[in-house]
Amino acid sequence: MVALSVRDDLLAAGLAVFDREGLGGATVAAIRAQAGVSNGSFFHFFESKRELAGALFVEVLRHYHAALLAVLDPAPPAREGIAALIGAHLDWVVNSRREARYLFELSRNEWSEAVREAQRTENARFAEGIERWRAPLVASGELLAMTPALFASQIIGPAQIFCRAYLAARDRADPRQHGEALIACAIRALTPSERIAS
Repeated sequence: MVALSVRDDLLAAGLAVFDREGLGGATVAAIRAQAGVSNGSFFHFFESKRELAGALFVEVLRHYHAALLAVLDPAPPAREGIAALIGAHLDWVVNSRREARYLFELSRNEWSEAVREAQRTENARFAEGIERWRAPLVASGELLAMTPALFASQIIGPAQIFCRAYLAARDRADPRQHGEALIACAIRALTPSERIAS
């Protein structure tokens, strides 16, 4: 239990240092100092700063996916689910700003194959969760039939324009102020037209 706590402390410290210094500027010494652990403790868990950065990427991705999937349990109707997914994305970006900056802005990196495989596994788990909610609604005609990737792009893509500006501090306005418009546009794009007015 203590070992897991030290690993978690290192991940949290890495997030803080990467957010402050960037991936390139961060050092193992700065991460150790932030976590308050010894050199030996760091290298017990991670072979390098890059390995820690990759583990952090997977951990943050897992937290993000969990936040979105949580709003689909129990499974809501189509319109409510669209609204809940967009709302959950915007809330997570604002309430977990440091993690969101890391996931969407800072961690554009050439990860190891192990990290890429973990990312594929997490993305597949997330896609399965979305499909468990979406597939019955497509079958019943409440949602339009389209590929999962196209569906996800309509949910997250437009919101990301505002979120990326917010995370990069190009626009300090809370992206949630656009939530209603983003939801209305997504409903138009993802539901049959005769259902929009209902």
